[in-house]
Amino acid sequence: MSLDLTLIRQQFSALNRPAVFFDNPGGTQIARQSLERINRYLLENNANHEGVFPTSQASDAVLEAAHAAMADFYNAASPAEIIFGNNMTTLTLHISRSLARTWQAGDWIAVTRLDHDANVTPWVLAAEDRGVNVLWVDFHVEDGTLDMDSLKTALEHKPRLLAVGYASNSLGTINPLRQIIRLAHEAGTLVYVDAVQYAAHGPIDVQKLDADFLVSSSYKYFGPHAGALYGKQALLEALFAYKVRPATNSLPGKFETGTQNHEAIAGVLGAVEYFEWLGETFGAEAGEGLAEEGYSGRRLTLKKALTTLRGYEFELNRAILAALQSIPGLRIYGLTDPRKLDQRVATFSFRLEGLSPRETAQKLAAAGIYVWDGNYYALNISERLGVESSGGMVRVGAVHYNTLEEVARLQEALARIRSV
Repeated sequence: MSLDLTLIRQQFSALNRPAVFFDNPGGTQIARQSLERINRYLLENNANHEGVFPTSQASDAVLEAAHAAMADFYNAASPAEIIFGNNMTTLTLHISRSLARTWQAGDWIAVTRLDHDANVTPWVLAAEDRGVNVLWVDFHVEDGTLDMDSLKTALEHKPRLLAVGYASNSLGTINPLRQIIRLAHEAGTLVYVDAVQYAAHGPIDVQKLDADFLVSSSYKYFGPHAGALYGKQALLEALFAYKVRPATNSLPGKFETGTQNHEAIAGVLGAVEYFEWLGETFGAEAGEGLAEEGYSGRRLTLKKALTTLRGYEFELNRAILAALQSIPGLRIYGLTDPRKLDQRVATFSFRLEGLSPRETAQKLAAAGIYVWDGNYYALNISERLGVESSGGMVRVGAVHYNTLEEVARLQEALARIRSV
């Protein structure tokens, strides 16, 4: 079944305006189900943890439901493997401190130049604290894909950790994670995956990936500003947790320090419920093969949702690529081969000749089209491409609530800007 964009867009009240939201890689609009969960929590269940009175008990039930929902979303083995926090960056800084306690001076870790800085600097800082060496995995400047030879060379050092992204928030590249994780594990290396950019665009299965850790932030997939970390239970149980003394030693509370943002966690539950609605409404055709892969219940419904929207986003991918390629003097950074659209999400970075990225973004904003400019915290990419000192790039990112008509508006606006 194809997606009914009218019905889908009705789930997002923020879209009831003439603006075109192509700023999605920096944060999507919130789904109705997520907003309703937040409001309901604050109005009906607002209380602290583990009280004996009704609102606290209702609050704890919502938090338990949210852990179970994210376990289903990631296809984790247990809700105990889900850790909530403020965002991916904060969670990564926190877990990096715990992991670094297991490192010894002279050890190695590996990071990539294709990653958001939140999956680079926390590890670099932890390495500095412990006297650990840092290996840098490069990417191909020509098409924005990870340099697998560079990765294999890094893994020869048998690093303690490899930090790698699922998809680039700057260039849209989807990394071949199953291959990467397999190679890393053969070298005895743990893998920490930043899935923030990918989570809105396709299904995630941490068990099939065999990821040791994987983290995302729900405001990138139609929820509130909150992060959700997956970790293999045995690893989480073995790690030292930086926490106050009365806090529990059991999972997941062991790493959920202090009072969490309960209303945001309720909103994450709502975001998963939006995907559940999407799968129930549009995912019938995707369900046949997925059931054979062993998914059932809500996990099957969620995989149907993400698989279905991934199919629609191929159309958006093609349309945006064609629109950008039609503009004279516009240079796209990253994959531009239409035969390789399965290796990218619908996130494109570019520069328009004669204008700085900020000027291009301002002109598009004046036309009612919202995009980002700069480095989007993927600092190593803009430096490696030689554009950091001149303002970075313009970034256009679509998700499944965007339409082909909006892509046409982008093309028309860029053509007008170019002609002036």
